[in-house]
Amino acid sequence: MLRGSGSSGSVAVTVIGAMAQGGALVAQQRVADKSNEIPALAPLLSVLDLYGVGVTAKVLVEEMGAHFVLVVKRNQPALREACRLIPWSEVTARHKESEVGHGRLETRVVQAVTWTSLAFPHVKQVAQVTRHRTDRATGKRTRETVYLITDLSACEAPPETLGRYARGHWGVENKIHYVRDVTFGEDASRIRNGHGPQNASTLRSVAMNYLRTMGSSIADTKRPVALSPHKAPLDLFGVPTDLRLC
Repeated sequence: MLRGSGSSGSVAVTVIGAMAQGGALVAQQRVADKSNEIPALAPLLSVLDLYGVGVTAKVLVEEMGAHFVLVVKRNQPALREACRLIPWSEVTARHKESEVGHGRLETRVVQAVTWTSLAFPHVKQVAQVTRHRTDRATGKRTRETVYLITDLSACEAPPETLGRYARGHWGVENKIHYVRDVTFGEDASRIRNGHGPQNASTLRSVAMNYLRTMGSSIADTKRPVALSPHKAPLDLFGVPTDLRLC
């Protein structure tokens, strides 16, 4: 949601996007006013070749030949409880990995089991992902458990593969939402008229994709660009600086 695009007489514009595993935003679609992202998902994904691709989303996209790996949200209490009640202590298929970053140690344990009795179509596997985080400065420890459902079989998606899908899904927050809100100040934007909010969002997405290829971080890359505001954007898109419009 583009929070700054709303006013007392109009609702804020909502835009959904499709992010590739590497962090690039590859498609974007405006959500109709007084609607939600589900009806907008089909036109969003229709421009992409998804045959055989795994998609993490909130709805099924089976008509496009894609597979789904869905995070079971807390607003689906019955489905989440059914996943929780699986006897996970007896599940032997698991994958464990650890990494250090952003001042914390994170360990993830992924367990997966073939399970076809959920009240959700086409599900072949359920996975439990448990994340243990330790703040290296304070020593504070936290634990979070999430559940995934997928139409991929155990042969197609063992626990390690499902763990990669989960990391990619969580990466949306760090690679897209955080950058847009903090680095680009999207929530503070007051562009409201016509297609302005959606167009500005698209320009931010294009800039993010290009800046991501130029340096270690988008924030670091923005600084030299800001020092040369008339030349750097042209260099970014390969436009000669001596080009003149007649």
